[in-house]
Amino acid sequence: MLLALFQQTRKYTESLCAPLNIEDYIPQAVDFTSPPKWHLAHTTWFFEEMILTKFLDGYAVFDAHFGFLFNSYYQSVGEKAVRAQRGLMTRPTVDQVYQYRHYVDEQIQRLLSKEVSESVKALITLGIHHEQQHQELLLTDLKYTLSLNPIAPVYQPNFNLVDSCNAGTSEEKHWLGVKEGVYEVGYAGDDFCFDNERGRHKVYLQNFEIASSLVTNGDYIEFIESGGYRTFSYWLDDGWSWLNSHNITAPLYWKNIDGEWHYYTLAGLKRVNKQAVLSHISYYEANAYAHWKKMRLPTEFEWEVASTQFEWGQRWEWTSSAYLPYPGFNISDGAVGEYNGKFMINQMVLRGASVATSENHSRATYRNFFAPHFQWQFSGLRLVK
Repeated sequence: MLLALFQQTRKYTESLCAPLNIEDYIPQAVDFTSPPKWHLAHTTWFFEEMILTKFLDGYAVFDAHFGFLFNSYYQSVGEKAVRAQRGLMTRPTVDQVYQYRHYVDEQIQRLLSKEVSESVKALITLGIHHEQQHQELLLTDLKYTLSLNPIAPVYQPNFNLVDSCNAGTSEEKHWLGVKEGVYEVGYAGDDFCFDNERGRHKVYLQNFEIASSLVTNGDYIEFIESGGYRTFSYWLDDGWSWLNSHNITAPLYWKNIDGEWHYYTLAGLKRVNKQAVLSHISYYEANAYAHWKKMRLPTEFEWEVASTQFEWGQRWEWTSSAYLPYPGFNISDGAVGEYNGKFMINQMVLRGASVATSENHSRATYRNFFAPHFQWQFSGLRLVK
């Protein structure tokens, strides 16, 4: 069962790269993205460094340089290459990285051919979920890089993603009420979850109403055309500074061409579908839109409690909650402890999942997190009043 899930995950990552030309594997557009080749190698490094070097007797690393080249942020493991220069690594070649993947895959299969401890199984499971996170990042990073190409290249003709989710007609949209009271939040169960979801605890919520649907592109165009990006009173001060210093006038990938909004998609440049769910906005934009509507974003706890009443999974949904530890949270010893805890500062929580999220990689308790200015994920918003 575990080996089959491992193999399925590894094959899916490579299937995402199947439409790529060799030149697509290398570029790194900005420091917060990574090239496809790096994602392929880093997810492999995770299994090698965290599992094989420690638990497989006689294991020989594939290449002594790879630990340095493909470590991401694990200080306890050792030195690492400069993040912003991942796209300069023309060597090792793409072919060598695939050789690396297949070598590590064979060694994990060898490890699992014998009885292993529950702790090793837990690490392999973590590695699988880690790779699933990178599958989504591979797509969002690739989209960002391809979007900078003036010819708006097509990744796959049937892989638009942003038009695949419509929010329904206005008659179908309604408000869902949640009564004030004490609720339990956080993961409860024996299946996998990340450590930042644990520490189930009680929270008190006031009465609130939450939208049954996400904000659409058409909704957001009204905000733009009403002067939303030119009216400072809608914006947090930090967001207003970000907007002006980076000349932000619309969601990421949007262009106004001859008076009509278009956006870049993984299927090329398309007219903005007004009925489709809004995507690629920052927390600052989500918060400004909510202020314009004289409403607000939900807290992550309001979202979790209300999530049983609406469909979710189309977009990562910005909440108004800072990314902080739950009661009783402890950072694990060793490199695994660097996975979540050290990032609990200057980040905002997103809930749900997106059209780019890998299958079986979502839970109502999942706590995604990004800095408030990031737009390149498939992120949207749901209003509360």
